[in-house]
Amino acid sequence: MQCPMLYRFRVVDRLTEEPSPAAARGTLVHAVLERLFDLPAPGRTLAAASELVPGQWLRMVEEEPELAALVDAAEGTPSPEAWYAEAVTLLERWFALEDPTSLEPVERELYVEAETRGLTIRGVVDRLDEAPDGRLRIVDYKTGRAPSELYEGRALFQLKFYALALWRTRGVLPSRLQLVYLRDGQVLWIDPTERDLLATERKIHALWQAIELAATSGDWRPNRGRACSWCSFQAHCPAWGGTPPELPEDAAVRATDPRAASRTDPVADSD
Repeated sequence: MQCPMLYRFRVVDRLTEEPSPAAARGTLVHAVLERLFDLPAPGRTLAAASELVPGQWLRMVEEEPELAALVDAAEGTPSPEAWYAEAVTLLERWFALEDPTSLEPVERELYVEAETRGLTIRGVVDRLDEAPDGRLRIVDYKTGRAPSELYEGRALFQLKFYALALWRTRGVLPSRLQLVYLRDGQVLWIDPTERDLLATERKIHALWQAIELAATSGDWRPNRGRACSWCSFQAHCPAWGGTPPELPEDAAVRATDPRAASRTDPVADSD
C-alpha cells in the first residue's frame, strides 16, 4: 500500500536494511511499555519505567548486536545516557496521556491470525484492553508524530487490520481502536463499525490481488513520496536513479508467500 517497490525490496529481493535509530528507539519504548505492566499497579511510575530502559536496550543489543552501532560508536551518535534520555522523554509523554495504574491489559504483544475469504492475515497488537462488560480496545504505540488529517485513514488501516483479525477469530467487534503518538502527545482513535471492517477486508483482498499481479508481471512501481526520506533502499530505487537487483528466479513465489509477506511490517513506526 505504501510502495510496491519497497515491498519487492523487502519480500522478494530480501535486501538487508541497516538498523534505523528511529525504529530501534521505537522498539525500545515498546519493550519498556510492555514490561511495565509486569509490575503491580502502584509501582507503574515514570521512575520505574525509566529504570527499565537500560536493561531493555542491553537485551535488544544481545539479540541484535548490530544495534550497538547506533549508540556511542562514532562521531554523531548519541552516548548511552543521551540515548536513554531520548527514550525517557517519549515515556514521559505517554504518562501524560495514559495512567498505567488504572489499566490492566488482558494482552500485550498479542499475535493475531485469521482466515478471511481464503487469505490468512497476521499481526501483533501492542495492547488489548477489555472492559468489565467485554468491550475490547486495541491500543498501538507510535513513537513518531501524529499524521495530518490527510493520512489519518492510512494510519488507522493498521488497527482496522488487527480489529478484523480479532473479529474473525473471537466473534467480537472491538469497540475502540486507539493510536498513541508519543513524539507530540496526540491520540488518534475511532470506534469501528462492522461496515468499517468489511471495507477493510475488501481493501486487504484488493491489495493482495495487486501483489499477485505485480508478481506475475514483474512490474513493481515505486511510489515516490514523503516516506522515501527514511527508506533504506534509495540506492536501488529507480525513482532515485538507482538500479534494482535482478529479480530472483522464484520471485513470483516469494512475492506471494504469506510467510515471507508477514515478516514485513505493514506500517512503519518511525513516521
